[in-house]
Amino acid sequence: MTTDTNSPTILLIPGHWLGSWAWDEVLEHLTARGLKAVPITLPGLDESDPERASRTLDDQAAAIEQAMAVDSGPVVIVAHSGANAPVSLVLDRHPNLIRRVVWVDSGPVAPGTVFAPDAAEMAELGLPPFEALGQQASLEGLSPAALERFRTRAVPVPGPVLRQAVELSNAARFKVPATLVCCSLPSQQMMELVTSGHPMFAEVARLENMDLIDLPTGHWPMWSRPGDLAGVLAAAALQEG
Repeated sequence: MTTDTNSPTILLIPGHWLGSWAWDEVLEHLTARGLKAVPITLPGLDESDPERASRTLDDQAAAIEQAMAVDSGPVVIVAHSGANAPVSLVLDRHPNLIRRVVWVDSGPVAPGTVFAPDAAEMAELGLPPFEALGQQASLEGLSPAALERFRTRAVPVPGPVLRQAVELSNAARFKVPATLVCCSLPSQQMMELVTSGHPMFAEVARLENMDLIDLPTGHWPMWSRPGDLAGVLAAAALQEG
């Protein structure tokens, strides 16, 4: 299929422990659809980086900004899981440069959010044993091969990323069209939490242009349902307004 030159570039931002490799299968599907997608390894999650341990959320946001600068028009940003912190920073700083943000089993974070406020002495956070991880995030749909790749390729999250507070001030971020892809938490349940005032979803309640898509699976749909996720991302990227 020929690439549609009028379609926006899709930036694929993985969550904690993951690099650009996490999007390999989704990228293949998007490319087959004629879409331009660029997977990113955030600073701090590149095991070959000699300064990996000192990287911050600001460094991660700067890397996303650098990827955005390659394109002349607004981009679509896809944020999975823990990528929500640096993407929230970019959204706050450059709302006019983002055509749409797609939150994959994730969502925008509130001002002042710190991922691990009690991690003052933690140099880094490695991938927990799957038994423990599965109690925090659903592993549904992941094959033994996917779990093995996850374990083998995971890179610890630097302590500065875990401890930095997210500083947000630009209300224009709420006007950027958003798609929330609900995987381990159904959209109906999420909206019940939004309505009840759950602090984790405070920013979702303020979004002015939001679509909800249910893609039932675990927390890592790029491995459990890559083709279906690619279809959702393609539709969101091409959606007007």
